[in-house]
Amino acid sequence: MSTENPRAEERETRTAAPAPGLLPTLDAPAPERADAARNRRRILDAAARIVAERGPDAVTMNQVAHASGIGVGTVYRRFGDVSQLLWALLDDRERRFQEAYMSGPPPLGPGAPTAERLDAFLDALVDRVAEQREILLAAHSAAPRARYHSGAYRLMHTHVALLIGQLRPGADGALLAHLLLAPFSPDVMHHLAVEQELSGERLKAGVRELLTLRQGS
Repeated sequence: MSTENPRAEERETRTAAPAPGLLPTLDAPAPERADAARNRRRILDAAARIVAERGPDAVTMNQVAHASGIGVGTVYRRFGDVSQLLWALLDDRERRFQEAYMSGPPPLGPGAPTAERLDAFLDALVDRVAEQREILLAAHSAAPRARYHSGAYRLMHTHVALLIGQLRPGADGALLAHLLLAPFSPDVMHHLAVEQELSGERLKAGVRELLTLRQGS
């Protein structure tokens, strides 16, 4: 029987508090046994295959257990439910995006002026949400508040808050970062991109216009 720690996923997505004025850095995943790491990878890979082949609505814990060859009890102990599994899959896919905005080339990564980095980040976020829209929407529908407790959101929020702090010293960066990220909620982006049929380029332009709306007023 597996002895995996059910809080391992929480440790993996935890980020260290950055020093004032510095952007955060990615934590390395928490150490885990080799067999636990292999099981986690097999479960996430199986979930990703199901999403790619049949969409996120086809993901069930039993289907993932069957596709991964891992007992359903282990899948439940590791991820809890389908919503948590989908968010874990998103966190896993998010790591490459995090590396790009934390340590990749400018303007998304370090080295560009702060305003350009913020614009580049928001543009990239529009693209990321579009790429993952269906799985994001499924996870959001199952547990709407889970987004705000995911490692991906926490790191994005910290990143944006610190960029805002560099642009506007004294501003409430934590609050403004939440407000700036709010339109990227999966249901809002689904409404804009699918129901309103707005292109990614129009969404990017709209976000930038919103940021500059009161300039010169």
